[in-house]
Amino acid sequence: MKILVLSDSHGDTSACLQAVRLTAPELIVHLGDYDSDCEAISKQFEIPIKAVKGNCDLRSNRSDEAEFEVAGKRFFITYGHPYGVKTSLARVTLAARQKGADVLLFGHTHNSCYDIIDEMVLVNPGSIGGYRTQTGEKTYAVLEIKNGAVLCEIKSL
Repeated sequence: MKILVLSDSHGDTSACLQAVRLTAPELIVHLGDYDSDCEAISKQFEIPIKAVKGNCDLRSNRSDEAEFEVAGKRFFITYGHPYGVKTSLARVTLAARQKGADVLLFGHTHNSCYDIIDEMVLVNPGSIGGYRTQTGEKTYAVLEIKNGAVLCEIKSL
């Protein structure tokens, strides 16, 4: 199972579409800040999308967080601002553990990270829109679930 993880697109739908073309995912996860960019993706690709709203998605009807299972792995996704991810990952990690998550996906910091803490995979794909990143790079994450393992690669456009 190949999963494309996007966050902080901030209206850069061309970058989102390019990441989809390069990745050919079976599932797309958008973590917020312009969750409306999911509509542009849906118009061009028939790929399921899981999405939550970010702090800039004021008119969104989406939830702040979501849980789902894919290929035997439990996911907890959130933009991250309600958990203060810009200062610490302690609260969001605790929430993910309480929900029994194998994988925690979050955004908001605009900087990518990938870590494994006590067997839980934590991923922030960075900003696919390249907005307010330390390097100006447009980044995204590709997760692959193979033989029960979750593999992650952070990529740049």
